Parts: sequence; structure tokens; C-alpha cells
Amino acid sequence: MLAPAVTSYASRHSARLVSLLRDKGIRDARVLSAMEYIPRERFMPPAVQDRAWDDMALPIGRGQTISQPYIVALMTESLALTDRDKVLEIGTGSGYQSAILSKICRRVYSIERHKPLLDQAEILFRQLHLRNITAMCADGMLGWPRINGVDQAPFDKIIVTAGAQDKPPQSLFDQLKIGGVMVVPVGPLADQILKKYVKLSDDTWLVSDICPVRFVPLLPDVAAETGDSA
Repeated sequence: MLAPAVTSYASRHSARLVSLLRDKGIRDARVLSAMEYIPRERFMPPAVQDRAWDDMALPIGRGQTISQPYIVALMTESLALTDRDKVLEIGTGSGYQSAILSKICRRVYSIERHKPLLDQAEILFRQLHLRNITAMCADGMLGWPRINGVDQAPFDKIIVTAGAQDKPPQSLFDQLKIGGVMVVPVGPLADQILKKYVKLSDDTWLVSDICPVRFVPLLPDVAAETGDSA
């Protein structure tokens, strides 16, 4: 009898969160539906699961966080996804943003530099039957690598869940198709702005500011597997 009670509890809280997101200006029904469907509490450590439906970022270990639900919804909505899109995500983290994307687009390719976080996220993807997510541990600043001679780029959309210091890496610009959209935080930690880039040609971009944000920094290489270092 425990499982239905837990499901009912989560359902009430997710519905309340979706109502809050509507009040804060999220209008895309597909985004709101995904936010209601995906169980956010599954993507965070037990110590903070009781705050899963609060509109706030929470720690997930190794100096990383699961983003505030409003920011997850806003970034997803800003991508203007379709069910045919192939999306590159830089920063798998807990896997929550990947899961939201997976309910709206055709395919998600996600890169995480912290192998322990990636391993846990992939367990959740399997448990939740999210079969259109492919994830790997790699340097996200380099984009998705060619594997066995196969390129997945160009991507229709790119989302970056860590802050680029001055501008997004050139490799990410290169892996976005013409007409594609990239949403990424840019700037120093205390002065980050979430930006939307629309690729008009190989060297022409339409750039707009979305809102101030605060993300962990975008870092190169694969992180060491010991300790809680970034």
C-alpha cells in the first residue's frame, strides 16, 4: 500500500509545482507536462528528497547541483523543441534536465565530466524507461565526439547547464546546425546571463539575453573520480 501513497504525494506536489511555473510565465504545455511527469525526487540524494518539489537548486554531490525547476523549464522552453529534434546537452548532472528533454524531443545526447554522477543518471534513465537518451563521460567543451567514424553533429538544439566564462566553446558553435538554437549561461559566476544563440550561418548569430542565472562553471577535461572536487 506504500507505493500508491508515495505516488499520490508526488503527484500533488508536482501539480503544485506546475501551477507555480505557469504563474512564473512558462507557457509551453509540453514542457509543463514533462515537468509534471518526471519524478524530480528520484534525481537527488535522499537527504534532500523532501525538498524535491521546491522551486530551488539543490546539491547532488561533487560540487554540483540539480537546477531550480523554473530554470529547467525556462531553458527547455527557450530551445523551442520539436519532436524531431536531436539535442546535445552539456552537463548531465543528476540527469533531471536530460529526462525533461527526452519527453519532448526525438533524441538526447548528454555529456558529463563526473563519472559517478553519470553512472547514477544512467541507472535512473533505465529505471524510468527513458530509452532516447545516450550519455557519456567526456569533456563537454569539445562537444560530442566522433565514435567509430560516426558523427552525431550537427545538432538541432544544444543546452549547456554550466557557465561559460566569456562565450560558449567554438566546438559547440560548430556542432549546431544552421537555424539551430543553443541556450547557455555566460559570464563570471557572480554575473552570469542565460543567453540564447540562434545560428543564422556559419559565422552569423542572433544572440539574446534571457535572465540572470547562477550555474557552476563550465570546465574542461574529465573530473577525477575521488572526493567532491569540481
